[in-house]
Amino acid sequence: MRVAVSADEVTGVAEALPEELRRRGHEVILHGAYVTEERPDWAWASEAAAREVADGRAEQAVVACWTGTGASIAANKVAGVRAALCADATTADGARRWNDANVLALSLRLTSEAQLGEILDAWFAGSSSQDADDVQNIAHLGEIETQASDAGLDDHERPAADQGSVATG
Repeated sequence: MRVAVSADEVTGVAEALPEELRRRGHEVILHGAYVTEERPDWAWASEAAAREVADGRAEQAVVACWTGTGASIAANKVAGVRAALCADATTADGARRWNDANVLALSLRLTSEAQLGEILDAWFAGSSSQDADDVQNIAHLGEIETQASDAGLDDHERPAADQGSVATG
């Protein structure tokens, strides 16, 4: 499987991640701090890896930054990407099963190499649920993306009424 990988700095598990994926038989596409020609900051690095998935050049991606939060937020801004910040194997399994996640986000601060192995085991062993409710939830995510794209608006540009706000007097 082709897996895009990005990190904003090569520290902690970011040092071991590409080789661990290769050891598991994956073809690795590097971005961010792994590539001197690219901007390493988390927003740019995570976007680059997520676009590999969205554009079909990779089946999955792993993005990482100090907390993992910024990497997951940036990846989720790319249409068609469902990034999940996973700190343990149970969360990784659930993200693949119920959310059909295609981008794994990791915290460089919290993830040990032992946890990395467990998370990757669960992530790559997982597959999306075929239960009707789960399939409908994933389909609805696509509808949300389409509505936002058709409107040409980001959430912060939408009128408050469209965001579920209630006006008070």
